[in-house]
Amino acid sequence: MESPILAAASVASSRAATTVLSTPLSSSSRPAVLRTTDAAARVVRCRSAAATKQGSPAAALLLALDDAEMFNSAEVVQWESGKSVNAIAAAQGIRVRRRCRPSYPSEGVGADRAVPRDVLEQVVWDKEVEVSQRKARAPLHRVAESAQRAPPSRDFAAALGAARRRNGGLPALVAEVKKASPTRGLLRDHFNPVEIAQAYEKNGAACLSILTDEKHFLGSFENLETIRNSGVNCPLLCKDFIIDIWQIYYARSKGADAILLIAAVLPDLDIKYMLRVCRSLGMTALVEVHDVRELDRVLKIDGVQLIGINNRSLGTFEVDTTNTNMLLEKRGDIITKKKIMVVSESGLFTPDDVAYVQNAGVSAVLVGESLLTQEDPGRAIAGLFGKELLH
Repeated sequence: MESPILAAASVASSRAATTVLSTPLSSSSRPAVLRTTDAAARVVRCRSAAATKQGSPAAALLLALDDAEMFNSAEVVQWESGKSVNAIAAAQGIRVRRRCRPSYPSEGVGADRAVPRDVLEQVVWDKEVEVSQRKARAPLHRVAESAQRAPPSRDFAAALGAARRRNGGLPALVAEVKKASPTRGLLRDHFNPVEIAQAYEKNGAACLSILTDEKHFLGSFENLETIRNSGVNCPLLCKDFIIDIWQIYYARSKGADAILLIAAVLPDLDIKYMLRVCRSLGMTALVEVHDVRELDRVLKIDGVQLIGINNRSLGTFEVDTTNTNMLLEKRGDIITKKKIMVVSESGLFTPDDVAYVQNAGVSAVLVGESLLTQEDPGRAIAGLFGKELLH
């Protein structure tokens, strides 16, 4: 399993921080130096200062590591004591096992052929291979430099708040641009991502979600970059299965303003670390949960602005919109106290669906399928909300 923060813990013995941060780890390979000592922290601080003076794109990333909380976290201590990363994740309720393999698990034979427990695990395993191959072609330091040259990021959360006020308290819309899904297959015969994005913006979408997963959703980073360069002003969410900080830098280099972090996939420490990387790049993170246990984990993490409640089980892909209401009934007071905005995701097709999650207390909705399957996805927005949205 590759865990960015555990890789970062070996920084004291590394020749370059960016190399450490992209080093894959598994239960059978442990870094030579993983002691959470003052000496390690001093090395990080020295390198952070040097990188800052040199204007290095890795400076912000190094600074994010300069925190005793990270070095002395329970996860790192458990790893040092010999506990596998998969075991650490499982203790947090994460069922997705992580495997670092040179080829797609489902394409192996014999002992090399793995059987995923569910759709989500298959997607994550495939993503590990994809990211590994992409990193080999474009190392982290090079992608970090590209991210620094990207157009300035736009405030995703602020755009949601402004749209909600503009439309009298209606949930803001994050409209999704995706060509296909593992359950529904191809959603549109004619798929022009720029045309769809422009139609969404024209009809009141506050932000856009761009699917970039290729293998399972037929998305691409080219779609993300093309939409960003087309003149669309809505902030863009890179909708992918993030498992490595390399992906965050790559998304920023292609013009993303926000990313999705899935609690069902990422241990707590990885979420904390990735949130810091996002802040260093001026990006927003939408942290997605599916149940109370995941929500409780996320609510204990500082710096979360947006929580997405997915009404779709990523294991079975079944949808139940009462999930949003149930979670907000249980933890709505805490969410309100922390001033976190909630986005309801999946299963929203009618004005009644939108009204239901609005009454539950959400600030925004993320919708794709019910818009993309209409002849005119932009005009379909009025049908979803029961009125035209101001933009």
